[in-house]
Amino acid sequence: MSLSPSIGTKKAQEATSSLAAERGSRALALKHVGAVAFSRTGDPSVGEFQDAVILAQFGEVDLDALSE
Repeated sequence: MSLSPSIGTKKAQEATSSLAAERGSRALALKHVGAVAFSRTGDPSVGEFQDAVILAQFGEVDLDALSE
């Protein structure tokens, strides 16, 4: 059994508030190398979204990789 943090991209998880997003990211960063909480606005029915706004970053996160 490995206790080392995992590395990789995980699917974004929706949160009910910016505080909940930050808390969730902090918890994920305990199990992974890093995590980021972000906010974005848009229309999910057509898949159009504005650029994300970073709310919090924990551990090591490659922000450049998020824009790919």
